[in-house]
Amino acid sequence: MSPAPVVMNYARIQAELAPHGLMACGGHVFGRGDEAPAGKSGNPAAAIVLIGHAGSGFWPHFAEWRKGQEPGLTDPLDQWSKSVIGAVAEAFGLRAVFPSDKPWLPFQQWAMLAQGTRPSPLGLLIHPRYGLWQAFRGAIVLEKVPKDLPGPLDMAHPCDTCADRPCLRACPVGAFDEQGYDVASCRSHVTGPEGGTCRSGGCLARLACPVGREFAYLPEQQAFHMRAFSSG
Repeated sequence: MSPAPVVMNYARIQAELAPHGLMACGGHVFGRGDEAPAGKSGNPAAAIVLIGHAGSGFWPHFAEWRKGQEPGLTDPLDQWSKSVIGAVAEAFGLRAVFPSDKPWLPFQQWAMLAQGTRPSPLGLLIHPRYGLWQAFRGAIVLEKVPKDLPGPLDMAHPCDTCADRPCLRACPVGAFDEQGYDVASCRSHVTGPEGGTCRSGGCLARLACPVGREFAYLPEQQAFHMRAFSSG
């Protein structure tokens, strides 16, 4: 007797991700004429489910996995993400794609379409609940659209009602303004002798945002990301 087919829907994907501290972060249905990634069969995707995290719920799982890896592993968080999300996709007979894949895939555009979010003054997408502390680690490519795939959030953009814009005043070198982000000044400061606070505690501009502060990353996670930025 052959095994029963695996039933795939958004809730099942969410349930498979939860033990790893990850979550499904909405989905997007591709329309006619959209540039959709290929599914496992090679045909264009019908939809994608974005996979990520809000805050540091995944961090203990990643940290435990990292203990068993060879020292000096390149891009460990990308490697962990591919291992976990790839296995979840494979369990449903699906394909996973990742922000580190080349050619680069439009994860930020997918997120805006899936969630209805928009960029903050820092350039990062801002979620009405999680603030600047949601990140996307991959996406699962769907060849059929599940009935329970959620639509975009019906919530106001939090920056529209923020008159003070503390995020634009908190950077020690003024790397952020209404015109954009001065990456060179930011990296020079973070890697220089005055950048110790940013290196160990995270981006001060990001931390200044009042939205979703309870989801701010743990100090060790902040330091991990800043080390990656410094060496990039």
